[in-house]
This record gives sequence, structure tokens and C-alpha cells, in this order.
Amino acid sequence: MAAKKWDATSLSATAPTMSPNLISQVADDVPAQEITYQEAIREALREEMTRDESVFLLGEDIAKHGGAFGVTRTLFDQFGPERVRNTPISEATIVGAATGAALVGMRPVAEIMFVDFSGLAMDQIANQAAKLRLMTGGQASVPWVLRMPQGGGAGKSTAAQHSQSLEVWFAHIPGLKVVLPSTPYDAKGLLKAAIRDDNPVIFLEQKFLYSFRGLVPDDDYVIPLSQCDVKRSGGDVTVVASGYMVWHAMLAAEILAREGIDVEVVDVRTVSPLDEDTIGRSARKTGRVVLVAEACRSYGPTGEWAMVVMEHAFDYLQAPIVRIAGRDTPVPFADSIEKGVWPDSEDILRAVRGVME
Repeated sequence: MAAKKWDATSLSATAPTMSPNLISQVADDVPAQEITYQEAIREALREEMTRDESVFLLGEDIAKHGGAFGVTRTLFDQFGPERVRNTPISEATIVGAATGAALVGMRPVAEIMFVDFSGLAMDQIANQAAKLRLMTGGQASVPWVLRMPQGGGAGKSTAAQHSQSLEVWFAHIPGLKVVLPSTPYDAKGLLKAAIRDDNPVIFLEQKFLYSFRGLVPDDDYVIPLSQCDVKRSGGDVTVVASGYMVWHAMLAAEILAREGIDVEVVDVRTVSPLDEDTIGRSARKTGRVVLVAEACRSYGPTGEWAMVVMEHAFDYLQAPIVRIAGRDTPVPFADSIEKGVWPDSEDILRAVRGVME
């Protein structure tokens, strides 16, 4: 089956049209359908709710309205108000209720409209859900998933209080798993794995990716919450990226290939626990590393990845590690200014050409 992929002419103002096969994760002989990132998440929820009656959804306006971005639309009609539950406008209540339900054997999937609002529930997330399994000596588990859109680029700017990339907040907390998928295939497989996991999982969805399309297998599958994915194999430079930045990295790699530069793209996928072995192995293979994340540079994910490279591949490096990240600033409202906050394919092109020199 030929894979038709997202046409990325809108990725940046100067970007050429993406190759139709930019990211292909499904073999030609595997029955699959082309769906959006949003639809992949919805299908994962639908299948897991059908498979396991202990799975239910809760969040603000997730029932008939389908949530802030329509991800849960149609699920209320299929499963009803007992399993698709609207909540008060209270993030602490959403996470607290999910934690209580998980402790008595349910598998709740909670939604907070924007990751920026998670600060209102941080005590429930960091001091309760993340710690209860250890504090009870394994007698209790908290198998919930907390879905949250994050990042920028969703058309009209959603500005400073709705556009942050906060994966490192949660990755710093022992007891939490943190997931950030970049493709429909990854979104579905990782969400199904997260729902089946016996630990609390933070599932972050880059909201600009909701409309991106890709092939997703018809058969049931899960992706372990512990593995990076080498989206493109190469021998000259390793680019480690996550979320939306994976698409920028793949576009840059396609352009650089025409210049004779062979780029390997490693998609982190699971921010925590981090697959250090794959990152280290790729860095040893190429000897040059560029790290790309949408989150702010200071104390951001690229700093952690850089240390992994240093610990696993220092003696193999032929050039200094280069970090590309979001600017250390609140996200502005004006679209024209917002575009300067996050990295794009042009930044990656410059960085790769630099390390090759």
C-alpha cells in the first residue's frame, strides 16, 4: 500500500513541499488506513474502551462537544455519560477524581484542555499520583492517563497561557511516564500502551499535529513506553527531536540528502523513561549530533539529551553538540512574532551544515 503523507507546504513560509513518503512507519503489506493524528487518538480511546470496561474518560466538555479540539467527539454517543464524563472547570478535581478511580481499579483517561492549566493540578499529579505506588510498597497502583494538548502553531496564536511545551515539568518527577508522539501511528500505539500501563502516564499532544495524516494499521498494536524511533537512518549527522520538531527534522534531512549529507533522525517519542541506548548508539554511529525541541532552551529537554550523548558517545564526537530549542520567552499573541519563538527546518539546516564543517 502506497503511503500518502501530509503535504507540509505550510510547515514554514520558505519550506518546499514535503515528500509524500516523508515518514512511513507501516509496511506495504500491512492492512492500514490513512487517518489524522486526532483520529488516531480517538480510535485508540474507542478500542481500549471497547476492550476494557474499566476504561472511562473525564474532562471539561469532552462529551457532546468532544473537548477543546474535538478529539473525543462521537465517543459519548457510543459509550454514554457513565464512561464519557464532563467535569467541573477544575483541573485539581479532574486529576484527583482520576487518581481516586484508578486506586479502586478503574483506568481513567483524563483530559486537561491545555497543558498550561496543569499547574492547577500539580499537587494531585506530583505529590499523589506519582508517589502512591512507592509509598504503599506496591500495594496500590494509579493506572491513569492524563491527556493534554501543548505547543504552538495551531493557526491563530493561543498566546502565553495556552502554548507552552512543558514535558520537562513532568519528566523531572519520578513515578510519571511522559509521552510525546509525532505521528498518527505513534499516537495510537503509544496511547494504547499508556492506557494499559499500571503507572500514571502524561500523554502530550502537539496541537498543530492534530490534522497531520499518516497510515495506521487496522490490527491492534501497542508501542512500548520506553523506545525512541529512528525515523530515518543516516551516517553523517544524528538529529534527535520530539513532537512537531520531528517533521522539521525530516524535511531538513530530505533537503540535506540532495547536498550529499546523510542525516539520521531519532524521534524521542517517550520523554520519560528516556531510551538512552538508541540516542547513544546513533551518536556513536555518526559522530555529530544536533538536538531539536520546541520547549524552551533553558533547563529544557535538549540539555538532558546532550548529557546522554556525552555519557554514551563523548569519545566518538567529531564536532560539538548543537542544541536548537524554543526561545526563553512567554509565547506572544501576534502570529508574526510567534513564528520566531520556535525552531524550524531552516534552523536545523544551518546547524547540520555547521557541524559538518
